[in-house]
Amino acid sequence: MPIIPTSSYCAPFLFWNGHLQTIFPSLMRRLNGNFYQRERIETLDNDFLDIDWACVGSRKLAVLSHGLEGNSHRPYVVGMANMLNRNGWDAAAWNYRGCSGEINRQLRMYHNGSIDDLDCVVRHILQTNRYDTLALIGYSLGGNLTLVYLGCKGNDLDRRVRKSVVFSAPCDLEASARKLTRLENRLYMENFLASLHEKIKAKMKRFPDQIHDDGYNQIKTFKDFDDRYTAPIHGFKDAEDYWHTCSSAQYIPGIKIPTLIVNASNDPFLAGDCYPVKQASASTTVFLEMPEHGGHVGFVQFNKNKTYWSEDRAMSFLQQGPQIF
Repeated sequence: MPIIPTSSYCAPFLFWNGHLQTIFPSLMRRLNGNFYQRERIETLDNDFLDIDWACVGSRKLAVLSHGLEGNSHRPYVVGMANMLNRNGWDAAAWNYRGCSGEINRQLRMYHNGSIDDLDCVVRHILQTNRYDTLALIGYSLGGNLTLVYLGCKGNDLDRRVRKSVVFSAPCDLEASARKLTRLENRLYMENFLASLHEKIKAKMKRFPDQIHDDGYNQIKTFKDFDDRYTAPIHGFKDAEDYWHTCSSAQYIPGIKIPTLIVNASNDPFLAGDCYPVKQASASTTVFLEMPEHGGHVGFVQFNKNKTYWSEDRAMSFLQQGPQIF
């Protein structure tokens, strides 16, 4: 499938910088998620996942997967849920283990390859028999997770799961992790590690003999964190093994449903094969769109509806099918 040669996204005046596009929505976009109805579901390993529902009584639903250290109340998730509801779709925004405001029961947390948890959510929704059509929408880590899930499922995917859209997906985890070590990205790295530290401290109270944070201040990068926590807790050899196993670029050939990947060219988190040009070019189902601007999960726009371009773009793809602009 040809790469989408041009994008409809046009950054507002003075919003051409990728860092500004990344930071502005987190600090300035205010959306209220008080319309959600929460449901807790059990996992096969005696843990739980919290799903926040936004329903209008539709037979069509989109499952929303947030980014690293995010949750269902992040502006990009709430904005997408609002957009779906306005267009006659239900939305189910799920929270990863430990991300819904309560630490999960098991030692394991979430990571870029936690497709068993996404599958648990999808199966739970399908078993209700309330929906004829499902779509998957993912952001950042949630985008990579969605692509891995679809690629692994391949032809075994339930026929009701029809389309997928992902934004700012780190399709090459090693390239993304290394880019985030750059000096200009230090603020992001520090914020991620501080947030993850809170999760580690909460785990220490529950599992004092299995996890500790001695010397945590020496952790400066994702490699440090993943070598010490992500890899051993989740059965990987080391950070590189985790990155290689859970990078979605290699799974793109297995994706069988129409899927749109939108990764901005000026995304400060992405590099190298995070832009899977070769894989998308060889696919019959996967479209890759690379707007010149947009930052990481940014795509800011100003209008009376207070919607962002990413929400408009996702809705267009879901309702009208893939289009090349």
